[in-house]
Amino acid sequence: MAARPSWRGQIRLALVSIPVEIYPASKSGASISLHQIHEPSGKRIKYEKVVPGVGPVSTDDIVKGFEVTKGEYVLLEPEEIESVKLESRKTLELAQFVDADDIDALYYDKPYFVVPADDLAEEAFIVLREALRRARKVGIGQLAMRGQEYVVAIKPCGRGILMETLRYADELNKASSYFRDIDDVEPDADLLDLATTLIDKKTGKFDAGEFHNRYVDALRGLIEEKRKKKGGGLVIQDPEDAPRPKTNVIDLMAALKKSLGESNDNAEAAPAKKPAARKAAPAAPKKTPAPKKAAGGKR
Repeated sequence: MAARPSWRGQIRLALVSIPVEIYPASKSGASISLHQIHEPSGKRIKYEKVVPGVGPVSTDDIVKGFEVTKGEYVLLEPEEIESVKLESRKTLELAQFVDADDIDALYYDKPYFVVPADDLAEEAFIVLREALRRARKVGIGQLAMRGQEYVVAIKPCGRGILMETLRYADELNKASSYFRDIDDVEPDADLLDLATTLIDKKTGKFDAGEFHNRYVDALRGLIEEKRKKKGGGLVIQDPEDAPRPKTNVIDLMAALKKSLGESNDNAEAAPAKKPAARKAAPAAPKKTPAPKKAAGGKR
């Protein structure tokens, strides 16, 4: 597999350990990032780290701090933060199994694909996958990854297993604080029947491929249209990022080749005159036969 795994280790179920690899199941490439550009110069906006009353500061003078009260921080050195990071134990212990409906959708965070690490692990991997599928359960455990510990849930996914990191309870807002002002009343029976009928009519299997981010598609189309449009679209090129040196080199190379071509033309024109000079020169060879005639006269 070409991709690099986010984690290598083993899933442990009682005394059974299954070597696995975990890969991200999602990607962020579908979104479009827009940069801020200084229009008059065409340069990209940069941000400096500044301190009020001091100005720009060096990154070497910056430390991390936690605000305990307004304006009061506990400063932490990088070594101190590193010392409390968890070492990956390379083991995902399945401590509990629950119904999928028992986990509120609010808790699900990021998905990962889980695959067997090698051919020897494949049989045990398939057994675990099918056991989860038959029991209709989700396995729960904790996993140390990138220095932090995550609660994770695993469940069958086609021929593989899907692992999803879960948010901790203190990472979520209480829904009651947002929903408490909604009246707790029974809806009108006729309206409820109508809504149920509409739901039944539009019920089907979920296919993610049927849905597209229309904003992203429209934005891509706008960018492509402005890029191809001549005269109408504003095209700014950041001098710091643009490959201008390469362009100058190409232009210089073309100019040199053109100059070299003109020199060759001149060089070819000059030899054309030299052959004519060579034809006029053979006066000396004509004088050499004279001795031969003299010799013949003596005979």
